Amino acid sequence: MLERIHLEILRAVHIHGSLTAAAGKMNLTQSALSHSILKLEDQLGLQVWRREGRRLYPTQAGEYLLRLANRLLPQFEHAEERFEQYARGERGTLRIGIECHPCYQWLLKIAAPYLAAWPSVDLDVKQKFLFGGIGALFSYDIDLLVTPDPLYKKGLLFEPVFDYEQVLVVGADHPLVTAAYVEPEQLSRETLITYPVDVERLDIFTCFLTPAGISPRRHKLIETTEIMLQMVASGRGVAALPRWLVEENAGKFPVFPVRLGESGVDKQLFIGIRETDADIDYVQAFLEQARSQQ
Repeated sequence: MLERIHLEILRAVHIHGSLTAAAGKMNLTQSALSHSILKLEDQLGLQVWRREGRRLYPTQAGEYLLRLANRLLPQFEHAEERFEQYARGERGTLRIGIECHPCYQWLLKIAAPYLAAWPSVDLDVKQKFLFGGIGALFSYDIDLLVTPDPLYKKGLLFEPVFDYEQVLVVGADHPLVTAAYVEPEQLSRETLITYPVDVERLDIFTCFLTPAGISPRRHKLIETTEIMLQMVASGRGVAALPRWLVEENAGKFPVFPVRLGESGVDKQLFIGIRETDADIDYVQAFLEQARSQQ
């Protein structure tokens, strides 16, 4: 009754807005798509679309099928891609999802030795996901998720691979540059520069400022690490980054790390995988390579 082609049609129409556009993308005729869905609706005894002008919108049943399509079709596509790689004598592509901006710089240290050790495996990095990082793992959009904030779910495994300290970053002329550590209240007069991430996912807020009931004078968002450090170096604000990242860039920018609180803010980087992939040799090899990069 329900076939893969039905899910593909529903997804294509949802993405492209009309049967005509979907048919063009799928290299099928509009009448073939329409006939296929009409036959499905007849078998189900309900409609999966409603028309408003020239656009088609899913009904409640259509919404359910669309969610099903978004879960299942990536798994079919992943399996087909994997089989094609096997047929060509390749091991496959390891698709890595990144949930934090500094994680990308850390990943670069892993990539070169891993690729050298596994010449039959390619790497692909994804930083934006349709369903978020956890959803991307479940939907087979990615094979590994690099994150400082693991969300433990049935069917997933998270392995700690790297310990680091989150610190405040200040310029050479900043009053806090010689401080042993900084208290939350001292940031209430500062411009805090962070990556464009929800406040609920920023350690400087969740682990330091918010528990103390403190907000910075101004919160400025910057996309790239280099520009963020340049802003800090020129006295335009302070930032919060992993200590290792600050120390690696100290030769390029006159910036300095200051401990957040007397005890500091210690964090871990995790790699999440699907339980079903835990025994794949090149996945395990990547985890081992990641653990060795301290």
